Amino acid sequence: MTDSHTIRRPDDWHVHLRDGAMLQGVVGHTARQFARAIVMPNLTPPVTDVASAIAYRERILAAVPEGMDFTPLMTAYLTDNSDPAELVRGHAEGVFTAAKLYPAGATTNSDSGVTDVANIRAALEAMAEAGMPLCVHGEVTSADVDIFDREAVFIDRILAPLIRELPELKVIFEHLTSEEGVQFVESAGPNVAATITPQHLHINRNAMLVGGMRPHAYCLPVAKREKHRLALRKTATSGSAKFFLGTDSAPHAREAKESACGCAGIFNAPFALESYLAVFEEEDALDKFEGFASRHGPAFYGLPVNEETVTLERAECTVPDSIDVGAAELIPFHAGETLRWRFAG
Repeated sequence: MTDSHTIRRPDDWHVHLRDGAMLQGVVGHTARQFARAIVMPNLTPPVTDVASAIAYRERILAAVPEGMDFTPLMTAYLTDNSDPAELVRGHAEGVFTAAKLYPAGATTNSDSGVTDVANIRAALEAMAEAGMPLCVHGEVTSADVDIFDREAVFIDRILAPLIRELPELKVIFEHLTSEEGVQFVESAGPNVAATITPQHLHINRNAMLVGGMRPHAYCLPVAKREKHRLALRKTATSGSAKFFLGTDSAPHAREAKESACGCAGIFNAPFALESYLAVFEEEDALDKFEGFASRHGPAFYGLPVNEETVTLERAECTVPDSIDVGAAELIPFHAGETLRWRFAG
């Protein structure tokens, strides 16, 4: 039994860093473990153009604690009125690593998102030609579709037709949650990949509902049945280069979660690697962890693998019940639990 596990320094290919005081409080938790991160653009107002992305990147860099080496990779928030030329210019100038498709109303700060994918067809065609990746929140928002089925319906109604029509478009199906999603990505061409969060590898929908309403287990897309969790664990630990790490860490103040209409999102950044590594150990796949955490993402995005390494030690790691980030009290994923691995740097 190994007592430590060393890998190339990983990247987080999906994270919410927020802005203002919350950004100041949470960015260090990501920068401590990850060299780079795809930063979500769903601010208020959203990051829709090159100038706002540059300004946000500067605010992030200013908030990174001294001594930490961290590169935020910016994304453009797609709206019905997104300018294809602005997207391509931002990508060519190294400002936009990707663009993000939020179906309008799907999740936090997505009201300005896309109401119909047909409205952004010109933007998607321009992105495909420029080699600019599309990050996708893969859920429909129709009131007649059960919340547990919205990912599968999105695949059938929107994503599968889009990829058939634009097979050259690079697509990252973010925070995959379903067996149908796994099957779709596995069967798609080489231009389609997916990120998987730690929470969707650890919990199913019982975590939200058994023993009372548990808002700190609520995220979007929601955790689903056990068969979906098992499908995700199998594919994440398989070694397939189509799947890689994306925490979707999404901080909300405790009172915003514990309210009559609690916010969706799980703050997992402080113990992300420890959480993921526990799954890979349980699945007897420690040898596959570096690929998932450190290699598959850069390969898909066309970026170099990080030269530095990080080490996790086999030791008890107790997750605190809450974390004060100055701007708010946050409840971390695994709050009060003891994990089997500890980040050693």
